[in-house]
Order: sequence, then structure tokens, then C-alpha cells
Amino acid sequence: MSKIINIEIKAKCANPQKIRNVLFSLNTKYVGLDHQIDTYFIVNHGRLKLREGNIENNLIHYDRENISGPKTSNCLLYKSNPGSSLKEILVKSLGIFKIVDKKREIFFVNNVKIHLDEVKGLGSFVEIEAISKNEDFTKEQLLSQCNHFMEIFEIETEDLIPCSYSDM
Repeated sequence: MSKIINIEIKAKCANPQKIRNVLFSLNTKYVGLDHQIDTYFIVNHGRLKLREGNIENNLIHYDRENISGPKTSNCLLYKSNPGSSLKEILVKSLGIFKIVDKKREIFFVNNVKIHLDEVKGLGSFVEIEAISKNEDFTKEQLLSQCNHFMEIFEIETEDLIPCSYSDM
């Protein structure tokens, strides 16, 4: 299990191709297209979700404020195995809060992870996550990175989303 701190934003994205073009011009690392099912569970504190995809499979617990703009997220990440009994155990013990179905393109620029999401029933979004594992970056550095990508993607304040897809 790894402990991660990140500064992140989520925004509506009217033109995913424009952001995709910027990303390819920066010689980013394109990880691929992941069809992800995020099952959120009923918990007393923070959020707990099981991500099932063809690229990413994790049990994720996180605490994050629901505010527009860059926000700190403290995450615990557990790599899960597709097809294990983990989901069944969580469903039976906690119950399901929401399920989010999305197609996610995943890009990396050093420690910054960028997602272009098409969320079933909600539309297109961009997420920027400036990630620190083992405190290799300060919160100030992460915030600066997040703001840098918001600027080059020309993300407008009114497009920022304060909450999780599960709240939408």
C-alpha cells in the first residue's frame, strides 16, 4: 500500500482534442485508454472506491475537500487484482454508494498525471493530478505544477468541478 499526496483539479472539457494536441506537443507519456468502473462504497470518513479497468486496478481511500480549483487529496492506494473476491467483500460489508462508468485517456508529464475522461451520463472532463509519493515534492511545488497545466490548457474558472463524479 502506498501513501500519496496530490494537488488536483477536475474541469468540464468542451474540446478534449485541443488538450490532447497540447499533450502530444509536450511529448508526454501516453499510457493508454482505460475503460474504468469505479464502485464507491458507503463509508464514515472520506471516500472509498474500487477502480476496475484494463490498465488501473486499485482500492483507493481518499480525503479531499469539495472546492473548485486546486485541492489537496490524501490517498491510500492498494493495488488490487482483477477477478478477486475483494469487490464482493466490500459490497457485502459496506454497501454501494455509487458506480461511475468512464473511458479515461491517461497521460504523464513527469509526476503530473493528466486524464481526459468521458463519463457515462455526465460528459467530457479533464483532470490534472500533481502527485507526490514519499514526500518527493512539496505541496507548493504540486500546486505550481497544477496551476501551470490549468494555464496551458486554458481552463476557465467556471469550468472547474468541486466534487467527485460520484456526487454528480
